Amino acid sequence: MASTDSRRMGNGGGVGGAFQPYLDSLRQELQQRDPTLLSVVVALLAVLLTLVFWKFIRSRRSSQRAVLLVGLCDSGKTLLFVRLLTGLYRDTQTSITDSSAAYKVNNNRGTNLTLIDLPGHESLRLQFLERFKASARAIVFVVDSAAFQREVKDVAEFLYQVLLDSIGLKNTPSFLIACNKQDITMAKSAKLIQQQLEKEINTLRVTRSAAPSTLDSSSTAPTQLGKKGKEFEFSQLPLKVEFLECSAKGGRGDADSADIQDLEKWLAKIA
Repeated sequence: MASTDSRRMGNGGGVGGAFQPYLDSLRQELQQRDPTLLSVVVALLAVLLTLVFWKFIRSRRSSQRAVLLVGLCDSGKTLLFVRLLTGLYRDTQTSITDSSAAYKVNNNRGTNLTLIDLPGHESLRLQFLERFKASARAIVFVVDSAAFQREVKDVAEFLYQVLLDSIGLKNTPSFLIACNKQDITMAKSAKLIQQQLEKEINTLRVTRSAAPSTLDSSSTAPTQLGKKGKEFEFSQLPLKVEFLECSAKGGRGDADSADIQDLEKWLAKIA
């Protein structure tokens, strides 16, 4: 991404290109008068252009305010969405469309994010991810920790695709795997879920690399996760994948407060 932007600037398509004729004219005039003054002016202009470009890149990043909640059906995405917005419990049902709302982050800056709850149904989830991924500042992949053992293959397959899509974006989003439903006795820990997902994604890499590619050979999108020839680990990815445990429902019945403090802190950190 950075190299593409630098090439554009070097070819006259970026900020530097717009000022190039003026800089050439100024350089010629100053060279005839005072070479020392020329060096000073060129250095100042280089700093100015760097600041302008840096501000432009930051403004692109700050315009991305969406946090996508993704995951399989019944992972608890929608209840997490409701809890974050209202703090209350509400009965939810499988959705076939997205839901979005402004979320005020609990930090000193009073920043707002847009939470977007995407459908988890197999026939819809990739379609909605494609629609919203370019606006994502962060992606929260929600896992049902209690059902993880029987859903691990489906979870890994969807996560594999979400990670590939995230790495391929111009501005890579922050990435969190939220191990939900920790209030249930049979729930797996975040550490165990991470280890099993790494093993399952490693298996997926082998089977997918053996399959014939249907992608255009000119495509620059990544087709595989991790480092070739090594067992897969999340630490190999060009984006940081974090794990935390949470419970949208709460530990002592429906009316109890949820255990989502770590999730709220993470959202405050990436805002």
